[in-house]
Amino acid sequence: MSTGPVGVAVVGAGVISAEYLRTLSGFPDVRLLAVADLDGGRAAAAARAHGIPLHGDVPTVLAEPDVELVVNLTVPAAHAPVAAAALRAGKHVYGEKPLTPTPAEAEKLIAEASERGLLLGGAPDTFLGAGLQSALRAIRAGHIGTPVAAATTVQGLGPESWHPDPAFLYRAGAGPLFDLGPYYLTALVALFGSVSRVAATAARARERRTVGSGPKAGQSFPVEVPTHVTALLEFASGASAASTFSFDSAVPRVRFEVVGTEGTLAVPDPNTFHGPLRLRPNGSADWRELAVRGRTEGRGLGVLDMARAIRAADGRVVPGTRSTHRASGALAFHVLQTMTAVTESAARSEFVPLAAQVVPPAPLPEDWDPTAATLG
Repeated sequence: MSTGPVGVAVVGAGVISAEYLRTLSGFPDVRLLAVADLDGGRAAAAARAHGIPLHGDVPTVLAEPDVELVVNLTVPAAHAPVAAAALRAGKHVYGEKPLTPTPAEAEKLIAEASERGLLLGGAPDTFLGAGLQSALRAIRAGHIGTPVAAATTVQGLGPESWHPDPAFLYRAGAGPLFDLGPYYLTALVALFGSVSRVAATAARARERRTVGSGPKAGQSFPVEVPTHVTALLEFASGASAASTFSFDSAVPRVRFEVVGTEGTLAVPDPNTFHGPLRLRPNGSADWRELAVRGRTEGRGLGVLDMARAIRAADGRVVPGTRSTHRASGALAFHVLQTMTAVTESAARSEFVPLAAQVVPPAPLPEDWDPTAATLG
């Protein structure tokens, strides 16, 4: 059996890479070996900042034999081709959300990974953080009785005010549904299980947006996707959720509440790894804080969980067996299918069913420690 830290390459040295590189640098069970980017200077700067020995283009890092796992942080349009190249090079792949812009592309990746005995995983991994894991434990402990429904909202004026190059966030595979939706939908699937059908409406407030900061400040770009989406989700478990995703609101708002037969749980922002977590039992006039226990290191927990699964499987996965890592390709694919169904429902003005189901990820053990060296 293979032992020692799993060699990791990061492809895409954009804004989100800084958090991944910081987090992964602190995990003894992974070893950062390479960074790739279309901008060679950006890749070199990221490598210097984190003491990573190799940087260059994608073929360069995929040719490194000690790289076993590729973390794909490219823009959504590049998720599928970069992941496919990594799989064909014999590397396991963990990708940023969405897994791919379309389910058809994702199905091809899932099939290729299975054929090659490789793991495929995808963000977000925020549901592995202390806040959402504590919420899951609270629900399983019966604090709100039987879960009945959820209401979630994430709204604001969009990322162009702070992101230096936000145009890709308004193209296919992004927008508030595909950019922010995965955090909420992944958390809902972790809490309730598979989505069975959806209904939705969608709108686009403006045809163009303007970059608000950085070297491209003042430049305008086209908006290609809906920027305000409201969805009704029905789960196979019988629960339901009403969710709003918006880049059109002057009032920033984050809300995630789960209603049960015995009370309501105010769940932490699923785009974070922290609390607070609050409970309001039926008949009570006040909320009370619940303890939040777990990991708060940040993005990269799912990569580590995947790396440990790679070692447990001795580097190769038997096709047809259930994945042992939690931020799995199957979970990311179900969320992608859900978002695609939401888009279809808004266009067709009718409920859209989801045929495929997914097994919710197993909770993390309370003593799960990413800072421990467990791989020899």
